[in-house]
Parts: sequence; C-alpha cells; structure tokens
Amino acid sequence: MNLISWLIMSAIVIIVFVSIVTFVRSGKLSNMQESRFSAEIFYTLLVIYLIVIFGFALIYFILSMNQILLVENGELREVSVFGSLVHSIYFSGVTLLTIGYGDITPIGIGRIIALIQALIGYILPAAFVLKLVQSNHKDRDRNTDML
Repeated sequence: MNLISWLIMSAIVIIVFVSIVTFVRSGKLSNMQESRFSAEIFYTLLVIYLIVIFGFALIYFILSMNQILLVENGELREVSVFGSLVHSIYFSGVTLLTIGYGDITPIGIGRIIALIQALIGYILPAAFVLKLVQSNHKDRDRNTDML
C-alpha cells in the first residue's frame, strides 16, 4: 500500500477514535429529564454509529483499492469502484450491527479490522447505557442539592 492510503486510513481511524472517546469522556448531556426516551442520546447514538460505519467502510474501500479485497460468496469478483464502495459500506454496517452474514468476507488484514469493528459494535451499546445511568445519577444529585 502506498503512503497516501496509509495517511487516509490513519486519519479515518483518528476521527472514529476521537468521536467515540469524546462521547465516553463527555460528562454533559444537557438537561435530560426523568424520561425513558432521550432524543439527544438517540441522535448521539445514531451519529456515532454512522461515523463508525462510514469510517470503517472507507478503510475497507481503501484496502480494496490496494488489492486487499472483500470476497463475495467465497469468490473473488471484479467490481467497479462504485460497486466496491457499496460492498464496503454494506460489509461495514453488517459487521458493526451484527456479527456478519458471511456473504462477504475480508482477506488478510481486513479480518483484524473487522474484528476490531465488531468489538466496537458490542461495546458502544454498553457505553451508551453507562452514559445514561451516569447522567441520571448526576441529575438526581443536582436535584437533591437544590432542595
């Protein structure tokens, strides 16, 4: 792989990592009430998932442009650049949101990247629940201090 590919992949990894760390470390979710559904947390969850899906999709796409491919149904197939991008987005979404269907599989370093993405897919929901619990505790503490 050439230097430009490595630089782009590094930038994508940094963006994904910073997005997740910023969410986990931020102690502030503005004015959450005692409700079961928080639109703010829902939209934050949606944005983080989209960042991770598209970030990893771009990594898979860059890898596919450098002859590290995603194999479809056990066969190497020649696809157009647009087809490769669509396959990368699909594979990234399926890997993050489930453990995968097995219709598209990575080769080489793509397997390690897919494992990391699947791990993030399992950790993110737990981080959101923890964030919600922490926020509720802070709200309760603030309300009891006001009384």
